[in-house]
Amino acid sequence: MRSAALVFACAMMAPCAPGETLPGAYFSMMEKGIARVETRLAAEPGATLRQIEEQPGWRHFPHSILAAAVMYSRDAPGNRRYRDAATLALALRIGDLLAAEDERGEYYWRLDSYWDTYMWLEAYRLLEPRLGDARRARWRACLTRNVGMVAARSAEWRDFPAYTANFIGTSTNHFALWAANLMIAGRLFSDAEWRTLGEHVLGRLATTEQTRDGYWGEHSPAGPTSGYNLLTLAAVGVFWEYTKDPAALEALRRATDFHLYFTYPDGRPVEVLNDRNRSWELNIYGNFAFTQGPSGRRFAQFLFAQFPNERLDMESLGRIAQNALYYHDGTLAPIPQARSNYARRLAGPAGVRKAGPWVATLSGLIATRPLASQWFLDRQAHLSVFHQKAGLILSGGNSRRQPEIATFAETTAGTVQHLPLDSRLDMTDAADRLWLAYNSFFSEIEVPRATGSGMDIRFKISGRGPAPESARLALQLVLHPGEELETAAGVRVRLDQQRVTLNSTEIAGAIRHHGWSIETGADCSLVWPVYPYSPYRNGPETRLDRAVGVLTFPLRLKSEKDRFVRPNEQVISVRLKVR
Repeated sequence: MRSAALVFACAMMAPCAPGETLPGAYFSMMEKGIARVETRLAAEPGATLRQIEEQPGWRHFPHSILAAAVMYSRDAPGNRRYRDAATLALALRIGDLLAAEDERGEYYWRLDSYWDTYMWLEAYRLLEPRLGDARRARWRACLTRNVGMVAARSAEWRDFPAYTANFIGTSTNHFALWAANLMIAGRLFSDAEWRTLGEHVLGRLATTEQTRDGYWGEHSPAGPTSGYNLLTLAAVGVFWEYTKDPAALEALRRATDFHLYFTYPDGRPVEVLNDRNRSWELNIYGNFAFTQGPSGRRFAQFLFAQFPNERLDMESLGRIAQNALYYHDGTLAPIPQARSNYARRLAGPAGVRKAGPWVATLSGLIATRPLASQWFLDRQAHLSVFHQKAGLILSGGNSRRQPEIATFAETTAGTVQHLPLDSRLDMTDAADRLWLAYNSFFSEIEVPRATGSGMDIRFKISGRGPAPESARLALQLVLHPGEELETAAGVRVRLDQQRVTLNSTEIAGAIRHHGWSIETGADCSLVWPVYPYSPYRNGPETRLDRAVGVLTFPLRLKSEKDRFVRPNEQVISVRLKVR
């Protein structure tokens, strides 16, 4: 428990000096970041963009130009580099390097270079009076060329039925950021066609494309892509900053509510809702868009307070600069993460509840299976449990082509089915219940309100029709490499790359690890490590810290001639406890 508490305490440490608040803390962090850039460029005066970005933490190096430009141009609390000649010189040097690389054909074809182009456009706007005629023309030519690379496709897709991957040729967040670049470049360079195109796309994202729950579905509106949602949010936030469109402001408020409630107390988005990533690190993308109201400003402060100094890479430096540039100061209000209890559900069958230190999320979201794309996951996980001291205990991370870690799976006529056919959710103060229907059974996942150090979960299985050849329940245990796992039978294992398989006798009803325990009277087995699918590899993860332990319970269903449906044919109960 001491180790778990220490990890949590370290995660809560703010990256700024005691008493420092936003936006001042942004400038303190940016000052550290651009000092690193100055040191590196001084040490490697002839380095190319490729050489700079080869070093870990330096990918998206062009993001640093916005940090230098914001610090030079913004008179704000905590900004000690305002109108500093060396800071201006740094911004100009970075921009000239980018121009040289673009002229050599080495800029655009880098992965997600349009992210960098956005940062360069904003820096151009801030620094234009200081550029001089020759540099202004050179930068403008480069920026125009890069924005023009996405203009034709954006125009083709402008009036497509939906801005999701099922209709357009990229992800929603990419299209949103292209549109932001078109809007800004159109305004800066007096191109009415680009400006109109960008504002049209962003206007649709703020109105018809956003769900009433405040997210943008990337595969479909059936459910969110929680992490990448922040990138789309950033683009819509920029749209509001430039146009002050009231519809955009309402979209920002809806998005703020979504992220407020579906973010764990450690700042990470709830993973069970995400259909592109099994998990998403605490992130500061687009946090300025939260600062339109008191609770959103407190949320932005909360997220930045969790952001560790060691994660200050070039991409983060640019995002911090964007947050500082568009921060809206004002009063603060409490956020859900600070409350003892709260509950929130989506319009669809998904909801979250915090009870004391426990946070449980149930998801019955169903979407068509994206067979042709490696980038989307099957919505095959339906439960996650987080504890404020122990962290994530049961992962709801989704996967792809991997029924062995789906919450439920059945085999009938030799075919494995691991995606539900239908679902229902009911949330009350006494208990939250999610029903999931499959071919040969349906299950009720019941989570009574947690109390104190324990949380109970019951899985009530009702058979339907002929019994399957096999069926099972699986829970993804978040196990920590290098730490010990112990069972009630006295088995002790130090977790590493070696495969661990434990049967029901060896488990003997309980597993203890990382300050928590899971207890059950049902037959079960455990396998570690199981490597989930990674969309970025189009195959299994290779990092041990991304593996899970899979606790599997066999479902014992039997056909009965005169009973097509057999209510509560099997009940599996587990209890989670934190010492």
